[in-house]
Amino acid sequence: MLIAEIGGNHEGNFGYAKKLVMLAIKSGVDIVKLQLYTGSTLVSKVESKVRFKHFKKFELSKQEHIYLAKMCKSHKVKYLASVWNLEMLNWIDRYLDYYKIGSGDLTAYPIIKEFAKRGKPIILSTGLSNISEIKKNIKFIQSQNSKYKNRNNLAILQCTSTYPTNDDEINLNCIKTLRDHTKMTVGYSDHSLGDLALKAAYIKGAEVMEFHFTDTRKNKKFRDHKISLTSKETVLLIKDILRLKKLMGSNLKLPTKNEKKSGHIISFRRGVYLNKTLKSGNIVKKEDLVFLRPNHGVDARDYKKIIGKKIIKKTKAFEKLFLKNV
Repeated sequence: MLIAEIGGNHEGNFGYAKKLVMLAIKSGVDIVKLQLYTGSTLVSKVESKVRFKHFKKFELSKQEHIYLAKMCKSHKVKYLASVWNLEMLNWIDRYLDYYKIGSGDLTAYPIIKEFAKRGKPIILSTGLSNISEIKKNIKFIQSQNSKYKNRNNLAILQCTSTYPTNDDEINLNCIKTLRDHTKMTVGYSDHSLGDLALKAAYIKGAEVMEFHFTDTRKNKKFRDHKISLTSKETVLLIKDILRLKKLMGSNLKLPTKNEKKSGHIISFRRGVYLNKTLKSGNIVKKEDLVFLRPNHGVDARDYKKIIGKKIIKKTKAFEKLFLKNV
């Protein structure tokens, strides 16, 4: 499941938001994601004046958010939002297939409780947190609603909350850690440059992947554009992920259909040959044997079966050797 996070990249411009949503839809992602908030219900205007002004500037109206949600639905693409204002949840809920809890709200139990009561699948990012906090959070969510004991209803995303994230702090190995400790669906929320971390996360077993999305990174001042993929890059990412899915293939180690069809099981493997002509009645010695391709006649693994045996029918050096001839 691939989530294109527009987040605040619209910078409070509804026309630009519509453009980004349509680009994300056309890129082929499974889900388009935004963020719903008001500055006054998210940040203290006394203790964090700069952040308060930032979020006030980036606000969209109720009508605008609903329009964007309907855009997604009309194009058969799922709509998702980090809803940071519970009053907004009441009117946007009908458009949501999932709830997204961002890293900053992992410890906001009063907020999480309201989502859990409603029971839709939750996607939880884990930036800033340790494994103990994550496990306590999961236990809390499950205590509010037993539906979240089902792994299909709760996804835990490895995430690092820095923008951009340094390569040595992405920690994709934590995807396995989260799977082992939680037994839930696991994934990855990306804040890195480029798409390499997303591809590697898929190989690591991420079932849900979230990345920031924009139209262009050129001449952009807002931080999140720098860590975003464009529509063209997203199309290429999806193409590469689909190829990676094929490349990873099956867990069963067996000769493939084309290996069998090619005849390489015979032509690449070695069989037992005589390195000199032996006549009827000659005894086969180890020093008479050589192991060559193709694997006609006697398999190299069965060479001991003919040592010490008598040749029944004259066999020339380097020609196919059969057990029935000894």
